[in-house]
Amino acid sequence: MSTFDPRLDMDDAMRHALGVYHQRIAAERQGQGGPHRHMAVGPATGRLINLLASSLDAPHILELGTSLGYSTLWLADAARATGGRVTTIELEAEKSALAKEMAEDAGLAEWVDYQVGDALTLLDSLDGPFDFVLVDHWKDLYLPSFEAFRDKLAPGAILVADNMIRGGGSGGQAEYAAAVRATPGMTSVLLPVGSGLEVSRYEPV
Repeated sequence: MSTFDPRLDMDDAMRHALGVYHQRIAAERQGQGGPHRHMAVGPATGRLINLLASSLDAPHILELGTSLGYSTLWLADAARATGGRVTTIELEAEKSALAKEMAEDAGLAEWVDYQVGDALTLLDSLDGPFDFVLVDHWKDLYLPSFEAFRDKLAPGAILVADNMIRGGGSGGQAEYAAAVRATPGMTSVLLPVGSGLEVSRYEPV
């Protein structure tokens, strides 16, 4: 795992929370840890999504796959800095609760709406537009999730999909990438960051 280099503008609460996450990730990689697998994006991806989301003005951020909330923390920090808001969806209630506790410890929970349940069902009920979307849940849901939120994207929206090079799954990553790249107004690039990121920007034609 790469060494974490804290940003100069990161407050102590955020820095401490990330340190707790990094210790847990390291323990899991050594076969230790608790009953819940973290499945975090990692520090490099965390910094990148924070940078991208922070480039937007008061973004409505959608995260698919809260897990234990590591990436949520990076997105919430961007929301706090820009006057935005994060909506994050997780299937497992215990994971969502743990993620919220960590955000509270970091002083970031007020910028996050935690939703628990099936992503496709919840997406159907959520109002857009979304300015930033992180796709990082079950790989067979990548394509149907994109189809569910595609018409709710704001002009200039940024999409980031994780595990596009490594991470296993059903092959849904390739289907997702093909659908994104075939969408009019979408530009997309695969970056060798973390487990591989498909980073896309939507400008409707």
